[in-house]
Amino acid sequence: MLTILAMIDIVLVGSLIVMVMFSDYENFVSRIDAEGTDGLGWLGKLDAATLKLKVAASIVAISSIHLLRVFMDAQKIDNDKIMWYVILHMTFVVSAVLLGVLNKISFAAHREH
Repeated sequence: MLTILAMIDIVLVGSLIVMVMFSDYENFVSRIDAEGTDGLGWLGKLDAATLKLKVAASIVAISSIHLLRVFMDAQKIDNDKIMWYVILHMTFVVSAVLLGVLNKISFAAHREH
């Protein structure tokens, strides 16, 4: 189970890196023509605010996997450390939710749905 969680963690980090690379290229260098390709339609819709939300969601997912790994070895870890892991994870969750709320408040009228 821990091996599967580690593999999922690596995939999440890899997808986060790819997403940031593509969006940075599109925002700072040139637009990517992705209309004729299958599966890359998200490239034209990824602005800075959406990228922040996706990065925050990926960080929460990575933190969730790490917290699950900590809970699986809870007998070997002090309760104080577990408490700090939970507090850190909840900080990531609250930050992601607040980013989503701020994004919705700030940019909802400017976007097409």
